[in-house]
Amino acid sequence: MKKLLNTLYITTQGAWLSREGETAVVTVDHEVRQKLPIHNIGSIVCFGQINATPAFLGFCAERGVAVSFFTEYGKYLMRMEAPVRGNVLLRRQQYRLADNEQESAKIARSVLIGKIYNSRIVLQRAAREESTLYPDQLQKTVDSLALSIKDLGKTASLDALRGIEGDAARQYFDVFDHLIVSQKEDFAFTDRNRRPPMDNVNAMLSYAYTLLAHDVASALEGVGLDPAVGFLHRDRPGRPSLALDLMEEFRSWFADRIVLTLINRKEILGKHFTKSESGAVDMGEEARKSLLLAWQKRKQDELTHPFLEEKVPIGILPHIQAQLLARYIRGDIDAYPPFVWR
Repeated sequence: MKKLLNTLYITTQGAWLSREGETAVVTVDHEVRQKLPIHNIGSIVCFGQINATPAFLGFCAERGVAVSFFTEYGKYLMRMEAPVRGNVLLRRQQYRLADNEQESAKIARSVLIGKIYNSRIVLQRAAREESTLYPDQLQKTVDSLALSIKDLGKTASLDALRGIEGDAARQYFDVFDHLIVSQKEDFAFTDRNRRPPMDNVNAMLSYAYTLLAHDVASALEGVGLDPAVGFLHRDRPGRPSLALDLMEEFRSWFADRIVLTLINRKEILGKHFTKSESGAVDMGEEARKSLLLAWQKRKQDELTHPFLEEKVPIGILPHIQAQLLARYIRGDIDAYPPFVWR
C-alpha cells in the first residue's frame, strides 16, 4: 500500500531524471538532489522544463511507474507508461457499458450521488463553524443539495443527470466564497472559471484538480480499466473521461478543502500569484510547492471507508474506488458504491 501513496513531484526547472541501478536519481545543475528506490515510487509527475534520460523512462516502464509531463502551470502534456495492464475482458465490458446509455446512467448516478453528498457535507460542516459569517446561506444550499440527491434517484437519462449535476455545482460554487474566511482581498471568489483561471482561487482549484485527475487515472490503469472511456463524461480525444467521472467524488471534500485550508491558514498568500495582461492568473513556484506538500501530507491521513468499513490512508482511496468500479463492471457486485465522506 505504501507504494500507492508515493507520487514523486518534480518542480525544479532544469532537473534531470536518470537511473542508477534500481534507484531513481534527481539531478539539478550536475548535483544529485535526491535518490529514491524505484519500488517506493507509485508514479512521477513533472512540471515544466524537466528532463529524463531514455534509459530512465524505459526503467520506469519496466517497473510499472507512469511518468506524466505538465507545463509549469499545470497544463497536461503527455504521459508515458508500460503496456496496458489488466484483463482485456474487463476493458471490453467497460466499452460495452459505455456504449449503453442506460448502463452508463447507472454508474453516472452513483458517482453524482457521491459528489453532491460530499459537497453537501463540506458546506454543512462549514455552516456549523463559528468562523463562518453566512451560516444561513450555507444551510439553505445544504438543504437544496439534499433535494438534488433525491432527484438523481428519479432520473433515468444521462442528459437529465448532467442537468441536475450542473445545477448542484452552480449552487455549491455560489456559496464557495463563504468558505474563505481570511485574505478576502486576495482570494475573493465569484464563480468557477478555467482555461485560463482568472483569479487566485480558481488557479489553485485548477491546479488541485490536475493533481487529482492524475491520481485517479493512475488508479484506474492499475486495475486494468481504460481512463479515456467514461460514463458521465463522454469520449473526447485526449480527455481521460473515466478519470473525470471518478474524481467527482473527491473534488469537494479533498481537493477543495486543501485549497481552502491553505488560504484560510495563510500558508499561501496573494503575492505568490502573477496576473498576465490577458487577465489569466498563474500560481508561483512557492504556491505550487506549498499545495503539493499539503496534498501529499493529506494523503497520509486515515479514515474509515464507508463500504469496506476499514481504516485506510486517504491516498489509496482512488485505488479502492477503481477496484470497486472494476468489480461492478465484471458483475461481481450489484451496484457501484461511491465514496461518501463522513
